[in-house]
Amino acid sequence: MTFRSRVITATVAAAAIAVILACFASFFTTRDSLIHSVDESLSTQATAEGRTGSMIHIGALLVLPNGQTIGTLTGVPIDATIISIAKGKSPEVYRTVAIGTHNYRELIVPIAANSVEICANGSPCVVKTTSAGLFITDIDGQVNELRGLIRTLMFVAIGGLLLAFALGLFLARTALRPLEQVTNEIEGVAETNDMGYRLTEGDEDELGRLRRVFNRLLSTVESSQVLQRQLVLDASHELRTPLTSLRTNAQVLSRAQELDPDDLRQLTDDMVTQVDELAALVTDLGELSRGERSEGVVETLRLEECIDECVETARTHARIKEIMIDVNVKNSNVLGRRDRLERAISNLLTNAIKFTPHGGRIVVKSREGTISVSDSGTGIDEADLPFIFDRFWRSASARALPGSGLGLSIVAQVVAELGGSVAVDRDPELGGARFTITLPIAEPST
Repeated sequence: MTFRSRVITATVAAAAIAVILACFASFFTTRDSLIHSVDESLSTQATAEGRTGSMIHIGALLVLPNGQTIGTLTGVPIDATIISIAKGKSPEVYRTVAIGTHNYRELIVPIAANSVEICANGSPCVVKTTSAGLFITDIDGQVNELRGLIRTLMFVAIGGLLLAFALGLFLARTALRPLEQVTNEIEGVAETNDMGYRLTEGDEDELGRLRRVFNRLLSTVESSQVLQRQLVLDASHELRTPLTSLRTNAQVLSRAQELDPDDLRQLTDDMVTQVDELAALVTDLGELSRGERSEGVVETLRLEECIDECVETARTHARIKEIMIDVNVKNSNVLGRRDRLERAISNLLTNAIKFTPHGGRIVVKSREGTISVSDSGTGIDEADLPFIFDRFWRSASARALPGSGLGLSIVAQVVAELGGSVAVDRDPELGGARFTITLPIAEPST
């Protein structure tokens, strides 16, 4: 079922319920009013007969407990209800009965024993037993009126449903026309794959909100596509150099019998280094391909444990350059994936070791959700600060060093995933670069 059909169906259903309820209310209100009017007439008649003491009246009949009747009415059925009232066992009753082809309204009232009534010969007589006074009136006119009302209400209901259907068609066409325009525009975007297209935002209503949300979605997709294209271009550029070098070395290696043992050893060492760089680049590209969201269990992490593990690994590399790593950590807790957070901390330590001179010093501090890694290197130039976290970006001083230029990009991505921030400045004590990660603090797990 289309959305247009749902709108029409809902409109017709709502109108049908309203019309049917209105018809029922009108019918029952009219019926009750007519019956109440007849009942008041019968009650008035019964009261008048009681004051005059006469039961000889058109539409009135005296019924004795044995079923005998006194009065001029004939053909009125005497049933158990009337006998029960005549015996004094039941209160007065209003009811509708059918006698032959006619409809009547009856009022049956109990009469106490020893009441003076008009007997069949017209003379007063005392009825020693309890009895019942039966007052009856023809209501064929009222029944015909109700039948006519039913026919009228049926025509009204049918007309109301037809009108509701027509209004449903009109409203659906009018209300859904802007939605159809939005749908056509979105289909156009899907067919042309033009992520630069933007919908006209329109008014401050639901459709305007839909247009604005879709425009934001298009902007997000467009930005994602631009980043993907840039990543592919940058990756291809970065891969070209080591692959070209490997190809050259492989060609030289084909003439290994002509090389000196020292040259051959240097050639193989270079190739191993280049392969390691390629492997590291592929690993970093895989890490970046996760985007700002990663899969896995999110848990409460103790920063002290994560930092200690990363520092222990980093010290094995720092010993080669006789670099000292000092740690000053006060534990705090954050939410995240352990492997991702440790990857970010390890990247900062690796970066610090790379740019710290022989015999230098690195200081790692942490407290209240912050992690800072400082080194005693030359620091980062002011002109390079805006680009430090860009993918594949490397400063002029770092281009001669091994690396892919993706480490700090991964740090920024992991920090964004954890809902934190990362900043870089110059350490006032050591004089080198200082990277500071700030993460939201989590409650310790129990």
